[in-house]
Amino acid sequence: MEWWSELLNQNYDWFWDVSIAIGVTLVAGLAWRMLRKRLVRIVASTNNDWDDVFVKGIAVPVNWIIFVIGFTWAGDITASYFNEDSFEAISITRQLALIILVAWALWRLINRVEEKQLDSGMDPTTVQMVGKVAKLAVTILIIMPVFQLLGISISGILAFGGMGGLIVGLAAKDLLANFFGSMIIYLDKPFRVGDWVRSPDRSIEGTVESIGFRVTRIRTFDKRPLYVPNSIFTSIAVENPSRMLNRRIYETIGVRYQDARVVHELMEKVRVMLRNHPEIDQEQTMIVNFNAFGASSLDFFIYTFTKTTDWVYFHEVKQDILLKVMDIIHESGADCAFPTRTLHLDSLPEGVVSGQQAQ
Repeated sequence: MEWWSELLNQNYDWFWDVSIAIGVTLVAGLAWRMLRKRLVRIVASTNNDWDDVFVKGIAVPVNWIIFVIGFTWAGDITASYFNEDSFEAISITRQLALIILVAWALWRLINRVEEKQLDSGMDPTTVQMVGKVAKLAVTILIIMPVFQLLGISISGILAFGGMGGLIVGLAAKDLLANFFGSMIIYLDKPFRVGDWVRSPDRSIEGTVESIGFRVTRIRTFDKRPLYVPNSIFTSIAVENPSRMLNRRIYETIGVRYQDARVVHELMEKVRVMLRNHPEIDQEQTMIVNFNAFGASSLDFFIYTFTKTTDWVYFHEVKQDILLKVMDIIHESGADCAFPTRTLHLDSLPEGVVSGQQAQ
C-alpha cells in the first residue's frame, strides 16, 4: 500500500487554493447572473431607455470578464506551486482577454445604440455612419495596446507610417477616394437609406439599401443589387425623387376639328374640375390652355401637381383625372381625336368627263 501512503502524504495546498479560486469565480458568475436578471427587470420598468441599452450591452461581456479573472487567478496559483516562469504568460493572457472583452462590450453597446436610434426614427444614414466610425475608433484603440502587450513597437509602426503612408496611399488611392466619398455623402446628405435615387449621368436608379465606407448598395427596380463606389457620387449629378414635394401631371389632349365650337367650354369645365379635385395641390401652378392646331386634332394641355408623391397612388389620381376629362369631353358633345385624312376631289377636266360619257 505504498501508493496509498504517498497519496496521503501529498501536499494538497495547491488543490485547495485552486478549488477556492474556482469556487469564488463560479459564485461570482452566478451572483452576476442573478443580479443581471434583476437589473434587466429594473431598467425595463423605468422611462429611460438608455439604461436598458447599457445593461443589455455589457451584461454578457461582464460575465466572461468574471470567468477570465477567476481562471487566470487559478492559473497564477498553479504557477506559484509548479512553474513561476509562467506568471508573465498568464498575465499577458489575462490582459489580452480583458482588452478583447472590453472591446466586445463597447461593440455591443454601439450596436444597441444604433438599434435604439433607428427605432426612434433618426436618419439611418447618419446613424450607420456614426456607428461605423465609432467601431473603427474602438478597433484602433484596441489594436494599439494589443501590439504593445505582444512586444510589437507602436513607435516603430508609427515611424514606418510616415514613409509607408505615401506608398500605401498610392496603392490604395481608390479605396481612400471611396472612403472620403462616403464622408461627403454623410456631410452633404444628398440621399439616405431608403431613398429612391437616380443619375442622369450614369445608369443608376433604385432604392438605397446601405451606405458603406467603400460602396453604396442600391436595389434596382428589377430587384437586382447595384454596388456603386462612393467616389462616383462626387463626380456625377444625383436626383433624389424621394424628396420631391409634388408629382406633376402634364398631358396633351386632342379633340376633333368639328368640335372647335365647344373647345373653350370644355377647357373651362376641366379647369373647374381640377380646382375642385381633392388630390390636386391648389398652391402649385395649374394650367389648362389651348396649345396647338394638330394634324388631325385641336390640342389643349393640362399642367398641374398632385398632393401625393407616392408613385402608385399618383397614378391612381392621374387615372381619375384623365377619366374625368374624357367624361367632360363627351358631355360637351365632343370626342377625342385620332389620326384622320380627308380627301378633297376637285371637278374633273371636261375632256375626261366627255370621254367617260362616250364610253
